[in-house]
Amino acid sequence: MADGLESQNDDRKFMRRAFQLAQEALDNGEVPVGCVFTYKDVEVGYGRNEVNCSKNPTAHAEMVALNRMQSEVPNIEKIIRDLVLYVTLEPCVMCASGLYELGISKIVYGAANERFGGIKSVGNSRKYNLGDCKIEIVEGVDADRSIALLKSFYAKENPFAPEDKKKVKKQSIQET
Repeated sequence: MADGLESQNDDRKFMRRAFQLAQEALDNGEVPVGCVFTYKDVEVGYGRNEVNCSKNPTAHAEMVALNRMQSEVPNIEKIIRDLVLYVTLEPCVMCASGLYELGISKIVYGAANERFGGIKSVGNSRKYNLGDCKIEIVEGVDADRSIALLKSFYAKENPFAPEDKKKVKKQSIQET
């Protein structure tokens, strides 16, 4: 029982860090997603969405963290299968596919990603959990907090959205 409680406490600790990164993303006009990778309960990588600032549609938090670890963590390939990912939103299909291909040990995420989620919402983890690699999935950790951040982002207009995707502000009757 103690191991389970310790695991939950570690999950919450690293999720707090992921939420700090998600808040940074929001403060910088990005979709608020943050993540942390750990190895033996030590943070070894982190990232937040950088799609808008980098103008790179693949610069999701998980990919940013993996790219950073590739250059900053010596011999990353030797520990990759023991990594744990803590992320505020269910990884999209692109990120989930990459994570399954790498064969990390565990993914802990906040809210489900109903439109693009690659673990359970749209994608199917059973498709990937084949052979030697079985990734443990923990879902719904502080999901309400993740949803609140997303609502905060989507309540505003994304200044980086293409013109045809920008919200059309409704004129009030008095303005017409």
